[in-house]
Amino acid sequence: MNAPTATLRSGVIVAVRGSVVDLRFDGGLPPIYTLLCAGDDQQVLIEVQSQLDAQRVRGIALTPTQGLARGMPVTDSGGPLLAPVGKGILSRMFDVFGHAIDQQPAPTGVHWRSVHQPPPTLNRRSTHAEIFRTGIKAIDVLVPLERGGKAGLFGGAGVGKTVLLTEMIHNMIGHHEGVSIFCGIGERCREGEELYREMQQAGVLDNMVMMFGQMNEPPGCRFRVGHAALTMAEYFRDDEHRDVLLLIDNIFRFIQAGSEVSGLMGQMPSRLGYQPTMSTELAALEERIANTEDGAITSIQAVYVPADDFTDPAAVHTFSHLSASIVLSRLRASEGLYPAIDPLQSNSKMATPGIVGERHYALAQEIRRTFAQYDELKDIIAMLGLEQLSSEDRKVVARARRLERFLTQPFFTTEQFTGLAGRVVSLEDALDGCERILADEFKDYPESALYMIGAIDEATHKRDDAKTAASASPAQERQHASDPDAA
Repeated sequence: MNAPTATLRSGVIVAVRGSVVDLRFDGGLPPIYTLLCAGDDQQVLIEVQSQLDAQRVRGIALTPTQGLARGMPVTDSGGPLLAPVGKGILSRMFDVFGHAIDQQPAPTGVHWRSVHQPPPTLNRRSTHAEIFRTGIKAIDVLVPLERGGKAGLFGGAGVGKTVLLTEMIHNMIGHHEGVSIFCGIGERCREGEELYREMQQAGVLDNMVMMFGQMNEPPGCRFRVGHAALTMAEYFRDDEHRDVLLLIDNIFRFIQAGSEVSGLMGQMPSRLGYQPTMSTELAALEERIANTEDGAITSIQAVYVPADDFTDPAAVHTFSHLSASIVLSRLRASEGLYPAIDPLQSNSKMATPGIVGERHYALAQEIRRTFAQYDELKDIIAMLGLEQLSSEDRKVVARARRLERFLTQPFFTTEQFTGLAGRVVSLEDALDGCERILADEFKDYPESALYMIGAIDEATHKRDDAKTAASASPAQERQHASDPDAA
């Protein structure tokens, strides 16, 4: 896995405390982050974290340490942890060491690169703010994503988080000719297997790479899986000059793994028990996600907020790196409004007149204002009924309900479940539809005509089809009445 050097240092284990291993080297110490091999079959891998004195180093095991004992020999691998890069890694699933875990042969035509890479220098970064088009109406209109930026995805179980990620992967591959990389940090093995199967069924696996550091693995392994996935993403950006969509689930578990490593190493904990180096460790990962003249790595990160406390240090430090926040609402999901994006809680730093344009900005603000007014009127409607509202308020409710339904969208990755053909909607079509709804052009249309469509013109066809079906049904009823055996 690691390229051997001419002279490899060898040492012995002097102490084992869980995942922490102290080692003695008599012929010079290995550098920080060097990978060491121990155990009878050299399968226990230890990463050097600190040099204690002239002869001893302390490391964190990236694999279970069962079977290790004092006095056992240790071999220097000759370098840091490496990740496989190259076209051969596409459509495959890996662990943090670059081993294929999809029950297929080892990939061919790959080379290995250190997971410890510096972020792009300032003179390599693109200073031009660009929008990353997803083809999903609710995101492109209300929460535009930054090309080469970081977006946080907040959502619990069952609100459509995985479906939304899958659709973004599908659109990225089909319309941006890019590569998608999924990085599971602290994932359950069930979630990894389900995602692999869903991606395979959706037909998006060919231009995708998956990497998992599972929940049952040591903290050192979970802490490094994000760096390994980023190394793969940087290869496609810098060497292949392709845009990359990097999905991280869950960035909080990266911080959690770093906290465990810090505690094991005996560092003094900081606020609420987090590691004192949390800000630096998170920045070292996040700053590598950037757009350059060669290409861009756009990241969407699932974020767990501990106890729903947005003042938690993990949430605060994560927010400082995000350019957009997409909040999924369980209430909207229960109403069948997919994608269940909450328009009032979601926000984006890109939604400014200077970036998206005056028309788009004004329209997005008007949509939010309409939803906010509707939200205030919901209690009155529940208590007194819609009839008690003023005519102007009734118009606001009608616009908001039609906007809610227009911002739903059939996905390619759910065709087999819904029977509805997926749609990719351009930003111009999405803005045009919202503008016409706010102008009351569709006030006489039934709300159902706007539900699960692509561009707004589909609403006319849907309404006409519904009228045709309704006019045909009385004739069918008369036929059944005259011929009871026809049924």
